[in-house]
Amino acid sequence: MSFSLWLSLLVACIVISLTPGAGAINTMSNSLTEGWRRSIWGILGQQIALVIYIIVVAAGVGLVISRFPLVFDLVRYVGAAYLVFLGIRLILAKTDADAPEEEASFTPRGESRWSMLRRGFWVNILNPKAVIFFLAFMPQFVRLDEPQLPQYLTVAITMVTIDVIVMWGVFAGAAGSFRRLTRTSKGRRTINCVFGALFIAVAAMLLFLH
Repeated sequence: MSFSLWLSLLVACIVISLTPGAGAINTMSNSLTEGWRRSIWGILGQQIALVIYIIVVAAGVGLVISRFPLVFDLVRYVGAAYLVFLGIRLILAKTDADAPEEEASFTPRGESRWSMLRRGFWVNILNPKAVIFFLAFMPQFVRLDEPQLPQYLTVAITMVTIDVIVMWGVFAGAAGSFRRLTRTSKGRRTINCVFGALFIAVAAMLLFLH
């Protein structure tokens, strides 16, 4: 891959990563509830899913999936249902709303790293449109007359690196400005409802926007 082509890939990856979606919502939610440092586990889960999608497309499986509407729709409905589940779970999450305000100081939930990583993985992997996106995106940066493996490795390393930087440095970092809201039970309830509604909104877009 030439340097100029890689620069184009780099710019494209930055723009893609900065586009808000379920991954960004999940990252900001983790940063608020678990802290900026621990939010990296959810981000890593999202990257595992991203790498799997790159492998799927590189192996030609993505093209097969895109040509079978039933498989595509099945994954789409499961993905939307999972996002709705996450949204409802956040909205209904118990807070110390009945405790005196001075006792309702913020304390992290203490969610396990594995749980955060697993949720991040499912948030990204249950998005069939990612396959279609990669089918349209990756061929622009992979030349058929050159060895395939080095090119796909370059694409994967660049995409994962940029996505981690953007997710952790931008979205997780931006969530810190709302940290003061977590100091009260009312604030935590508001944050849960907002992020829960966002998950459900993304699910609706996944279902109804084609």
